[in-house]
Amino acid sequence: MAMTQWELYDAIVVGAGIQGCFTTYHFTKNKRKVLLLEQVMSAPSAQGSPSPTIPTKNRGSKRQCWRERERETVRERTGILMMGRKEEAEFHTTLDTLSKHGVEHKYFDPEELKRCFPNIRLPPGHGGIWEPSGGALCADKALKALQDLIRQLGGVIHDGEKVTEIKPGFPVTVTTTTSTYQAKSLVITAGPWTNQLLLPLGIQLPLQTLRINVCYWKEKVPGTYGENFPCFVAVFPDLIPHHIYGLPAREYPGLVKICYHHGNKVDPDERDCPSASPDLTDVRILSGFVRDYFPGLQPQPAIMECCMYTNTPDDNFILDRHPKHANIVIGAGFSGHGFKLSPVVGKVLYELSSESTLSYDLTPFRIRRFKHQDKASL
Repeated sequence: MAMTQWELYDAIVVGAGIQGCFTTYHFTKNKRKVLLLEQVMSAPSAQGSPSPTIPTKNRGSKRQCWRERERETVRERTGILMMGRKEEAEFHTTLDTLSKHGVEHKYFDPEELKRCFPNIRLPPGHGGIWEPSGGALCADKALKALQDLIRQLGGVIHDGEKVTEIKPGFPVTVTTTTSTYQAKSLVITAGPWTNQLLLPLGIQLPLQTLRINVCYWKEKVPGTYGENFPCFVAVFPDLIPHHIYGLPAREYPGLVKICYHHGNKVDPDERDCPSASPDLTDVRILSGFVRDYFPGLQPQPAIMECCMYTNTPDDNFILDRHPKHANIVIGAGFSGHGFKLSPVVGKVLYELSSESTLSYDLTPFRIRRFKHQDKASL
């Protein structure tokens, strides 16, 4: 009996979120034949975790890429304000990082901050780092612009095809609910569904899926927190265990997005907001924060939506090859802060998959850092 012959791709990418899209983009940019698979008919941002463009160490290529996309209205420059105590390690590190890389910024003591942003009330001893070039990424627009570019460059995107089986080897064979494909390499960027795909391949990563309550808060006076208000990050470890971040009232008129950078465990296939007895501990924390620090907002959320984080134990990404199958590459565990770094992540995953020279030291992102985990899982 003759064997079935399938079209051979240079790479198949599973998962059309922002990481998968940028990985696919780098394949098409380098004139490689690539197929991007997505299990739903579209890839809405509510399944991921868009965030303000917080200052980070890997600024160069990430910042340039988003500036190139800015003309496509995927990035809004609002400036970004980090609030906290100057003595805190993260606050101090951010100041040092911005200075080291020559990024324009200014430190505000409480009185200066009050003059610049009178609708923010900070406790004594706190201040802010203002970065005027910061802003917000419009997740849905970014994904659409990137997918349009992938198609223009010859990439193939199949929505509505859930992967049902992966057969490792060379080539690797991927079966979906619709068809079967083969490729020289496979990149898995499946977010919360990563371990479901990896289990038959003999590996389970220490990933935890969290449901995040995305809350919007109504202005008491329309326009107070709109056009001239920045994105912000509040780092108060002595008062609040996790970060709080916010975006100005643009997505919904008159509503400011303020969210807690943590949530509750959830099965990714049951990601929608629960209908009964939800855990609203985070919302209570946010209500107290809004009441105390943002007096111009109603202290109860006007709208609540949900998204998902896929966290690692150390909140660093996983960017690595499968330990036994070198042509299967994994990008996972973006822990709620991966969106802004996706241009660099996509480049790294492409380099891993195509055996190109790596642009960065990936030691902090290798699977082996979890060697203390149960070896049967890894």
